[in-house]
Amino acid sequence: MMRIGVLASHEGSVLQALLDACADARIAARVVLVVSNNSESGALRRAREAGIATRHLSSATHPDSAALDRAIVDALDAAAVDLVLLAGYMKRLGPTMLQRYTGRLLNTHPSLLPKFGGAGFYGRRVHEAVLASGDRESGATVHWVTGDYDTGPIVAQTRVLVDANETALSLETKVKAVERALLIDTLATLARRHRTKQDASTHPV
Repeated sequence: MMRIGVLASHEGSVLQALLDACADARIAARVVLVVSNNSESGALRRAREAGIATRHLSSATHPDSAALDRAIVDALDAAAVDLVLLAGYMKRLGPTMLQRYTGRLLNTHPSLLPKFGGAGFYGRRVHEAVLASGDRESGATVHWVTGDYDTGPIVAQTRVLVDANETALSLETKVKAVERALLIDTLATLARRHRTKQDASTHPV
């Protein structure tokens, strides 16, 4: 079964959707560690309530950025995670993390990347920018993380129509729903591939 580590900064609604999908066996995986830069985050609270290991790792615990980078990697390594999901994680990843987990770092973003991505494009700001642009569609993207914010190979996208009377709040609500569904579907696919690889290595022909 695929082991997932989650990095989150805020309430953890995406984490909860993941936990629910794992509990319902929609994803053949389990969350084994949640790391947050915010000691009061809802993500840490949700993880503790679910009996999942947690770590608060931030500039408060590790003032040196290189030491923080190393600490996050060490925590994930100790938990033997197969894949890391950034679920509303608002901090830039360090070079050690990016190198160690290349090809195993997944992020979601509430727009059709490469549009409306990068520094400053987060939360409702994304949807406000979409409306200001006049675009008639938006959506969500799941992508591998390679470096800068919201860059990296796209794994999957889903689209929604922007209605004539759309507001930032209504668009945010609409995109959040499809974003979570897209993430669950993507993780389910990745978990199946992981299980196939495990089976092949355990029972070679």
